[in-house]
Order: sequence, then structure tokens, then C-alpha cells
Amino acid sequence: QVQLVEYGGGLVEAGGSLRLSCVVSGGTLSSYAMGWYRQAPGQERELVAAISWSAIATYYADSVKGRFTISRDNAKNTAFLQMNSLKPEDTAVYYCAAMVDAGRGEYDYWGPGTQVTVSS
Repeated sequence: QVQLVEYGGGLVEAGGSLRLSCVVSGGTLSSYAMGWYRQAPGQERELVAAISWSAIATYYADSVKGRFTISRDNAKNTAFLQMNSLKPEDTAVYYCAAMVDAGRGEYDYWGPGTQVTVSS
């Protein structure tokens, strides 16, 4: 069974940085496109960044462009989200997700989430 677990969340001051990791077990990371979502209290879950299985293609939400970087290390079965210049509005639970079939466009596996809190 494929499982995803996020690491690296925490409390940081505005302007600071955090690096989230998503470790995949029970499956091979290179088989999946990966995405990072976030959900703040009272708000809908939003896609923050995504990366193709080959890492050739990436996507960023406008709100994080230039500040966040998504990457992957298929050999380590781990995906990353480097978050710089953090703002209080980045506060949310962050989830990683894996997509088996890019043509279908739906994420199949999800991690439990990690809390990121940015203080002003």
C-alpha cells in the first residue's frame, strides 16, 4: 500500500524559510506526478505546486511564485517543497499528494499533512 508522510512543518517568523519533505513508501516515486496542497482554517484546499514524474514540468500558484520551489529525488523516494520569504498568509496545513495517471488528472494518494505557521 502506498503511503505518503510529510515532514518539516513548524513555526517560523515572517520572512523565514522552511523545507517540507514528502517520503513515499510502498510505491516508486518515479511513477508519480507529485503535488503540494495547503488548507488554511475556513478555506478550501488549494494546489500550491506540482511537478511531473520527470521533473521537467512544474506548476506554481501565483501566490507562491518566486518564493516556493518544488523538487523531487526519485532515488530517495522523496519530494520537497522549499518555502522562502514566508508570509503569515502561508499559514496552513500542507499536504503532499501523488498522481498515478497524469491523463486522469486526479491525485490518488495523500499524506496526513504537516502544519506550517508563520508569525508576523
